[in-house]
Amino acid sequence: MLLADRVAIITGGAGPNGLGFATARMMAAQGARIVILDLEGANPAGAAAELGPQHMGVVADVTDKAQCDAAVRAVVAQFGRVDILFNNAGITQPRKTLDISGDDFEAVLDVNLRGTLYMSQAVLPTMQQQKSGAIVCTSSVSAQRGGGILGGPHYSAAKAGILGLARAMAREFGGYGIRINCVTPGLIATDINRGLIPDDRMGAILEQIPLNRIGNPNDVAGAVVFLASDLAGYCTGVTLDVNGGMLIH
Repeated sequence: MLLADRVAIITGGAGPNGLGFATARMMAAQGARIVILDLEGANPAGAAAELGPQHMGVVADVTDKAQCDAAVRAVVAQFGRVDILFNNAGITQPRKTLDISGDDFEAVLDVNLRGTLYMSQAVLPTMQQQKSGAIVCTSSVSAQRGGGILGGPHYSAAKAGILGLARAMAREFGGYGIRINCVTPGLIATDINRGLIPDDRMGAILEQIPLNRIGNPNDVAGAVVFLASDLAGYCTGVTLDVNGGMLIH
């Protein structure tokens, strides 16, 4: 198994049709003990229980540093270590540039970018002590191509910020044996976009994707498992595209 005896925290992981839960399921199948971290209303304990009794659910808001720190303390108390962090929690908004309010901007950057920083800060001291660890951050193809299918420019900005943050952290913590990488999904079939793209527009989108399909959560989960595993042991600061060829550099 690729992740035998590893302890993995997955933020925003409770949604049954989301990238986080798909990754949790795949990591558990590879031997990891999973901690699903999410808001109380998402019921992270229930999601963890679906994976098995050896897994854990923790309630925390990634935009609150004290809650992030407390969540990681609880994980270390339960399992004694943290080997993997998947910074998956995020929100999006369909806004045009001139329509983005201050509250919109703060909400999107708080969850996506601030949340990535706070959770990384929470796990890094433990990983430093262990002299090992893997952090995978969720960016987006919208950060690379200057706009996505549904998210506004502030979403692109937040996801671009994650790329810069992850690369800078990768340089800073590589000497501790900690690897920090990003995935940049394209259009993935999740609850966030279900029913929001009309058939005629979907046809035009598929014409831009060489694999001629939109992604599914397991497509992203496989990339995250790879980056978290020893198969990617010499990869840090990497941006791994998972977009069916939508953005071929």
